[in-house]
Amino acid sequence: MIKKKSDGSYEYGNLYRSEDKVYPREVKGRFATLRRLAMFVLLGAFYFGPWLTWGGRQAILFDMPTRKFYIFGMTLWPQDFIYLALLLIILAVALFFFTALAGRVWCGFACPQTVWTEAFTWIESAIEGDRNKRIKLDKGPWNFNKIWRKSFKQFCWILLALFTGYSFVGYFSEIRTLSTSLLTFTAGPWEWFWVLFYGFATYGNAGFMREQVCKYMCPYARFQGAMFDHDTLIITYDTERGEPRGGRRRGSDAKAQGLGDCVDCTMCVQVCPTGIDIREGLQYECIACAACVDACDTIMDKVGSPRGLIRYTTERALEHKDYHLLRPRTIVYSMILLLLVGAMVSSMALRKPVILDVIRDRNTLYRDVGRQGIENSYTIRVINKQNVDHNYKLSVSGIPGIEIQTDAEFSIAGESVFTLPISVTAPHEGSAGGNVIEFTLESTDGRGVTVIEENRFRGPTDEY
Repeated sequence: MIKKKSDGSYEYGNLYRSEDKVYPREVKGRFATLRRLAMFVLLGAFYFGPWLTWGGRQAILFDMPTRKFYIFGMTLWPQDFIYLALLLIILAVALFFFTALAGRVWCGFACPQTVWTEAFTWIESAIEGDRNKRIKLDKGPWNFNKIWRKSFKQFCWILLALFTGYSFVGYFSEIRTLSTSLLTFTAGPWEWFWVLFYGFATYGNAGFMREQVCKYMCPYARFQGAMFDHDTLIITYDTERGEPRGGRRRGSDAKAQGLGDCVDCTMCVQVCPTGIDIREGLQYECIACAACVDACDTIMDKVGSPRGLIRYTTERALEHKDYHLLRPRTIVYSMILLLLVGAMVSSMALRKPVILDVIRDRNTLYRDVGRQGIENSYTIRVINKQNVDHNYKLSVSGIPGIEIQTDAEFSIAGESVFTLPISVTAPHEGSAGGNVIEFTLESTDGRGVTVIEENRFRGPTDEY
């Protein structure tokens, strides 16, 4: 920034303004309890998820080297990538739907940034003390008390961050094998890299940047306004009831003094993890954690006023109008969500446990084998998606007299790929040109599985 001085010279300033550190005060209340419960449930699921077993193996494992995703009793292959795409679309539509209903409830209670920041803040408060003690400690000189508290806090933060990175990699590399390799320093370079990288990202985001991630890095804060309407539940300050704000004695008649219910205690600002004043209206920095609701309710109880000065409500309700749950955007979002979930569930329920691929030999168009007819060569690849062995029989149809010359009955081990080169012959009559044929794979162990794959049978174009 350039500023002209009185003597005609210019003063050059810095365009960057550093943010003041936010010291959120600890708050108690129903939303704080719900937020902590969500933190314990989500972190518990994340940290203990890799240790769950199912059928003698890790229950949740994204095995990248073998390109298999294990999710409890289900094994997903690269051919099942469509389910990942569907899942991401469902999550996106669900985010739009719940945002239209209850604003940024995801950010306040379930977002990883919020959850890990809550955990890091809890460690900080346990070691350095409450809000006032933390402010005093930061402003004070570097003495023994400050050094050991700051050092121990950093140690705990780094330990939790590294454990987070280790747990994350445990979803992609078998957790028990990973534990042994890390302890014996025999882990691969990529495993070390992702443990340290994810740990560093957790340490930086939850320990230092905190609200800066929500305010400046998260794109959701920018486009959330497009999903809000007058019937969206948001955390808001009741200006009509609270203004004009001002201090008063307990038990005094605020109306007689010309005051609203707000006592201007600033507790709503002190408990806010992003450091905003909700009384200034809805702001994109608000993550809907409802800490200000708990704080304000506590103050209202103390001064003898009704709760709800700051509350979850809608703009329409503040205007004393009826709330509309069913409205065009919620109906459209819910219908799309139901269709997508239904499509995914039905597709997975009807998913074939086996994949059949037929690859025609392109090096040799066809071979005339005399009385046997015309011969084409193929490579059959069968993928058994299940984790148990199964028996199958392969047949071919589409041309009268067509048959497979190779043994077409075989057994496939669980979660394996079976490859078999075969020869198919057909009489000269009816095999001229290109004919569509069908390969049928049937289970012979009573499972009733049938898979059909089309291909072409090539023959001479001249008539015999």
